[in-house]
Amino acid sequence: MSTERAATVRLTVAQATTRFLAAQWSERDGERRRLFAGVLGIFGHGNVAGIGQALLQQEHEADGATDLPYVLARNEQAMVHTAVAYARQRDRLATWACTASIGPGSTNMLTGAALATINRIPVLLLPSDTFATRVSTPVLQELEQEYAADISVNDAFRPLSRFFDRISRPEQLPSALLGAMRVLTDPVLTGAVTLALPQDVQAEAHDWPVELFAPRTWHIARPPAEASRVEAAAAAVRAARRPVIVAGGGVHYSGAEDALRAFAEATGIPVGETQAGKGSLPHGHPRLMGAVGSTGTTAANALARDADLVIGVGTRWSDFTTASRTAFQHPGVRFVNVNIAAFDAGKHAGLSVVADAREALTALTAAVDGYRVPVAYEERQAAGWADWDAEVEAAYHPDVSVTDKLAEGVLTQSTVLGCVNERSDPRDVVLCAAGSMPGDLHKLWRVRDRKAYHVEYGYSCMGYEIPAAIGVRLADGSRDVFAMVGDGGYLMMPTELVTAVQERVKVIVVLVQNNGFHSIGSLSESLGSQRFGTRYRYRSADGRLDGPPLPTDLAANARSLGAHVIEVHSRAELEAAIDRAKAWPDDGGPVVIHVETDPLVPAPDSESWWDVPVSEQSTLESTRAAHAEYAAHKRAQRPLLAAGDAAGRGDGGEDGAGHG
Repeated sequence: MSTERAATVRLTVAQATTRFLAAQWSERDGERRRLFAGVLGIFGHGNVAGIGQALLQQEHEADGATDLPYVLARNEQAMVHTAVAYARQRDRLATWACTASIGPGSTNMLTGAALATINRIPVLLLPSDTFATRVSTPVLQELEQEYAADISVNDAFRPLSRFFDRISRPEQLPSALLGAMRVLTDPVLTGAVTLALPQDVQAEAHDWPVELFAPRTWHIARPPAEASRVEAAAAAVRAARRPVIVAGGGVHYSGAEDALRAFAEATGIPVGETQAGKGSLPHGHPRLMGAVGSTGTTAANALARDADLVIGVGTRWSDFTTASRTAFQHPGVRFVNVNIAAFDAGKHAGLSVVADAREALTALTAAVDGYRVPVAYEERQAAGWADWDAEVEAAYHPDVSVTDKLAEGVLTQSTVLGCVNERSDPRDVVLCAAGSMPGDLHKLWRVRDRKAYHVEYGYSCMGYEIPAAIGVRLADGSRDVFAMVGDGGYLMMPTELVTAVQERVKVIVVLVQNNGFHSIGSLSESLGSQRFGTRYRYRSADGRLDGPPLPTDLAANARSLGAHVIEVHSRAELEAAIDRAKAWPDDGGPVVIHVETDPLVPAPDSESWWDVPVSEQSTLESTRAAHAEYAAHKRAQRPLLAAGDAAGRGDGGEDGAGHG
């Protein structure tokens, strides 16, 4: 019997963790890339002597150039946003790890964890934990519970993570790391992965098998669709008279844009886009009807309303996409759901095609060979889009009936978006997350490249924009990134401008000052609440928040953080500022363009609805009127649970099916 022992290397748990992460790779379609671009973090007493020491040692051993570089963030939530944006821009094939100290440092990452998991984006979180040995308990920042001694604040990550583990002994680390990689690289299960690391365990040494640190490649699968499911979906398409495609984020993550284009061109079926799916077809494609749902175009929503078959590709069917289940009004509407996740494919009693989007669309295109919608339906698409495109042009270039009502030096938000859209390059990325701009971008922005639109609208997190812009720029330095952020979102998290300065990351922040919460102000007014509590105002003599605007100078604030700031007061100045920002050196750090807009000038209406309940009882006439309107919309909501013949049978109509 052999007595030879396996080769080992003695490292701390933290050193073993960082060495392991540096050796992980992902692969899809034969293309291999590093799984982790680096580690984002903020050091405190929980991780400075653990993960911090390990990263320092790794950097010294690599003589400065390391496979796992460290980037100092300024806010723990923000660094998760940076990692998420990077992963999304890389089609979920690569990401960052995030390390934080115990207590508030770690719990600050909870919002980022929620955002990652809701959006199905991989990110590895390494929150530090209190002592596993409990020799000094209770220690600084420790949560004590009378009923359980093994709980820490990091247990709050459990419902927000797709995989969670706490490493209380070194022997647990290998299985935890392998489990984390499995989930991060699974296109169905991916999201936030949390490995809680007690501060004493991070510094504890152990003899590790050298095999743990060998380069390891994780394959990203492309599961094909079952032949029977493809044929059932094809039967539904052939029977449809007014089909519509809804393209979601899964189109991008699968790289299925060409397959979608081929399917739409072969069949003549129009395409509406979710926020995550925007850019699935380029602006100007004859089958593209733009955004669908609560923030959709009138062209897409009119077709959705009458559709007898809705083919969802890579969408999780959020309430904005379905206009709170009022978008699809055909009495016999059926759904075909193409999704890599069975959970999403089964929604709305749809016919489930569980598969990679690219593989499923390729198979479905072959299966419906010879089918095409009638000419009248294609003509309706063209007319609807032409009408909407004219609305966009008028919003981008408002006439004097609009501009004459604006205060001097103030623009409309649509004008600002139009200027950036028209003067940026087709490959430049527009980025946003919260406020009124995501909805306006969804409706108005003309996307010219598959990765040029990045709006986070699963969690719609204020403060996402600046750190996420850093992530996108790190993912692809060949593109300029325009972070569109309102004053409310900017005030939530401006500090990552300092990170961009330190790392010399060029991001262009378009800071729209409208003295309050534009989106919620408009929503408040529509719900009968009169924009209460949504404006940045002093209190007036009667104690109400309706006095003069606050003298907040956000341009000066950005300048104080090290950003290059350009203040503009006209369309011409804005256009010149965009050109100057584009010409800014790639290693010159962040540029902030400050522009003031009028929040009372809206973008073109979607003629759609979003379900936000209104008070049933009120002494305010505005609220009573809003509730009456709300009740009318509620009557249009549908359960979307139609079962039976999945192929669907329309009502005939003037757009009867064409079978070539």
